[in-house]
Amino acid sequence: MASYTDDLRLAHLMADNADSIATNRFRAQDLRVETKPDRTAVSDADKAVEEALRRTLATARPRDAVHGEEMADTGYGPRQWVLDPIDGTANYVRGVPVWATLIALMVEGRVKVGVVSAPLLGRRWWAAEGEGAFVGKTLLKGTPIHVSGVGSVEDAFLSYSSVGGWIAAGRGQGFVDLLRDADRTRGFGDFWSYMLVAEGAVDMACEPELALHDKAALDVIVREAGGRFTDIDGVDGPHGPGAIATNGRLHAALVERLRPPVSEQGADS
Repeated sequence: MASYTDDLRLAHLMADNADSIATNRFRAQDLRVETKPDRTAVSDADKAVEEALRRTLATARPRDAVHGEEMADTGYGPRQWVLDPIDGTANYVRGVPVWATLIALMVEGRVKVGVVSAPLLGRRWWAAEGEGAFVGKTLLKGTPIHVSGVGSVEDAFLSYSSVGGWIAAGRGQGFVDLLRDADRTRGFGDFWSYMLVAEGAVDMACEPELALHDKAALDVIVREAGGRFTDIDGVDGPHGPGAIATNGRLHAALVERLRPPVSEQGADS
């Protein structure tokens, strides 16, 4: 198996830089915020972080492709870095400290390295394929993490982002039933839901609408913690619609509960 230790170290260095830039602009009086065509917010901090990450990669990994949220794709080939400069921009611009930089390396479409850095939570999560998942403040001071052993939805803790997206996806009733049946539910949202699954503090997390940059880093961390990460139809990896992450034992049940009704499936075909 190939080693990605050097790539993981580079991702940590990039996360250090991102933390510095984003933290310095957090709650800045002159923070500039725009609305993108998809009606989501982007701040000057988002752009500055992604520009800094791309500059580092242009020097350290000039042959690698790069896909980011705020700038056009560059390069081509089997190795591609996937960047979300600030996951949780809506929180960031409102002064809520729950946001993070997501950095991932994919090789031939599979995520091999992931780092999620949330400086105002004082936490960073990371993983390289085959080497386990960790939480801590630096690469040298990490604690191994692992998913929970909960085996039924009725005993499980569910984290989610919102209800409206599931209704729009034609899966609202299944999601509402899930909220009713799960033992405990909280809307942590964004990256945090999935990192809590990886830590074993939450048993399952799901969102109906996510892009590759939202998911790539989360995928390998959940997998290396012993869990499973798929799209909302149960296809492994970060490429399909939305995301479902669980401790593995709950995955099939969760995917089944969130399937659209047969009438909706027929309408889509």
